Formats: sequence, C-alpha cells, structure tokens
Amino acid sequence: MTDYTIRRARRHDIGAIVHMLADDQLGATRDDPGNLDPYLRAFDDIDADPNQLLVVAVAEGEPVGTLQLTIIPGLARRGSLRGQIEAVRIRADHRGSGLGTGIMEWAIDESRRRGCSLVQLTSDISRTEAHRFYERLGFTPSHTGFKFKL
Repeated sequence: MTDYTIRRARRHDIGAIVHMLADDQLGATRDDPGNLDPYLRAFDDIDADPNQLLVVAVAEGEPVGTLQLTIIPGLARRGSLRGQIEAVRIRADHRGSGLGTGIMEWAIDESRRRGCSLVQLTSDISRTEAHRFYERLGFTPSHTGFKFKL
C-alpha cells in the first residue's frame, strides 16, 4: 500500500484536483481542466473561509485524492454543527488502494474534532458503486435530495 499524506489544498494543486473531478462519469460533462480560472476563483473563496476545508491526499509529491469538507452551523439538532463532505475523488491509478477509506475517515475525524454531531454527504443517484462504498463506511441512505438548477 502506498503512503499518503492528507493536507489542505494549495493553489498549485487546483489543476490536479480539476483533472480528478473531470475524470468521472458526471464530472466529464461539467468540469473543464482546460480553463482553471473559475476553479482558482472558487479556491480563493474556499481557502478564505475557516468553515471550508479543501484537502488533497498526496503520494510521492502528487495529489491523488481530494475532498471538500464544510462545517455547517445550524439551529436543528440543538444547534449542532454538521460536517458536509463533497467532491470526493481518487485518481484512477489509486482507486482500490484504501485511499478512499482513508480520506473519508480523515473527514469524519476532522468533523468530530471540530465538534460536529453529524457527518453527511450527497451522491448522485447514478453513482451506485459510490453508494455501496459509503454504506460500507457506515453512512445510511436516509434522505432524498433535490436540486434547482440556476
């Protein structure tokens, strides 16, 4: 098994992150590694917000996994914090290595460390393999999600 380090993403990681986002059945239709400008603007906003953590898993000096963790304060559940996990991606040549489990466990531990009472995520209904992965980690399919495209 390869050794991985999980750290906050840096601006120079954005190209590798966008390639991972685009190397996906849905990302291929909505992400464009050929134009990093909108991603760099988004990175600046994410990086400036203390409730946002965009992280990369690094192996041999290269980002090979990523996710975004958002800490959401709320009134529900007695005013508890929630950890929202999004954009989980593992580079194709590192899938099946245990990295997905490792980066998800990192996000759960970080949510716990920050005082969250719940960790949640959404996943497109077509991602049945990802759903099995999340269920193996202990996530429960408990809600139906809706989106309104603008």
